[in-house]
Amino acid sequence: MLATYPQDVALAVRDHQGRCRGARWGLSGAKAVLKLRALRSNGDFDAYWAWHETQEFTRDHQARYRDTLIPAA
Repeated sequence: MLATYPQDVALAVRDHQGRCRGARWGLSGAKAVLKLRALRSNGDFDAYWAWHETQEFTRDHQARYRDTLIPAA
């Protein structure tokens, strides 16, 4: 788990804003970007992304259409 240091996050946000020419980031968005960057640098991004897609499929599809009942239009 990535440690949370508000000062470091704020510095990273300002640095990234400068590169994006005016893009605005909130603290939660900055934390998400830093976590993704950590996953990529650790070599764990592919495993994380496979897990993420499985979770998204479960949330968006399987949970809505239980028992293979698909509503008709």
